[in-house]
Amino acid sequence: MLLKLVLIGKLKDRAIQARCDEFAKWLSPYAKLEIVELPDSNVAKEGQAIVKALEKERAAAVVVLSEEGRQFSSQEFAAKLGSFDRKVVFVIGGPCGLAPEVKQRADLLWSLSKLTFTHELARLLLMEQLFRATNILHGGSYHNP
Repeated sequence: MLLKLVLIGKLKDRAIQARCDEFAKWLSPYAKLEIVELPDSNVAKEGQAIVKALEKERAAAVVVLSEEGRQFSSQEFAAKLGSFDRKVVFVIGGPCGLAPEVKQRADLLWSLSKLTFTHELARLLLMEQLFRATNILHGGSYHNP
């Protein structure tokens, strides 16, 4: 499985970075992971940078994390992830949200929760859910149904 994360900003919190690194390590037996960090700016400039990064991924499925997106249980998300037959690119915008053209490019808008999270916490939650989903798909014991 090929997974790519297109993210606005670098992680500043060392504890969150350490946990993301740990999940990336745990994910490595199940998927090849690429992480692209784009600079913080304003929503318009971030949107342009994301769209440009996605131009290289025309054949990939694009999943944009957005508050108005669809919510899944972990089992449902694992099934959705497993249904993609190509590379999957996940996008997390910056603190001020996403430009409309980024959402329009999405094959799936996904909401982690009805709650609002910082983009750093959203990144950590995404990493955990990617590991959980791939572990579910491979019959691992990380997820307790």
